[in-house]
Amino acid sequence: MIDNESATGNENTRPAVNSNPFNLRVIEEFRANGGVVGGDFEGISLLLLSTRGARSGLPRTTPLVYLPDGDRLIVFASNGGAPTAPAWYHNILAHPESVQVEAGTERFEARATALPESEHDELWRRQTERDPNFATFRTRTRRVIPVIALTRKLPEEARGEATPNAATPNEATPNEAGDDAAA
Repeated sequence: MIDNESATGNENTRPAVNSNPFNLRVIEEFRANGGVVGGDFEGISLLLLSTRGARSGLPRTTPLVYLPDGDRLIVFASNGGAPTAPAWYHNILAHPESVQVEAGTERFEARATALPESEHDELWRRQTERDPNFATFRTRTRRVIPVIALTRKLPEEARGEATPNAATPNEATPNEAGDDAAA
């Protein structure tokens, strides 16, 4: 599993593996302020998603806006409406069980599940009510933007023990080959 903690164990010193300087600043601010980020993200529900690179297998951390949905956190592979899905999406398709989430001051192992298109419209409606910027992402691209549910693993799942009713992630096909570059 992904473990970005440094040898000191200090949560604020975990290296953020992300090649995007803007994302690196957001990750550092998030961790330094207990999950709170200012500027364009002030008042926005933001999490850090750590995945394993689809091709390299290396840990990657990406800040993402999310929608709370019961016991799930919903993230949108919008990539700002770009024609291709973001790298983190390809990473979770390749390794759906190797996902770690930081939300606020909480850090936990999660399972990533691509949701069926039948759930997309309602989740997009709710997200655009919370953050109107999301309304433009769907209009900028011809691709169907994947919607992903992040569900906390039970403690025994996080330890790698079998659970009787563990959900299996839905199969999804990426639009492009996996890319380890941060998006």
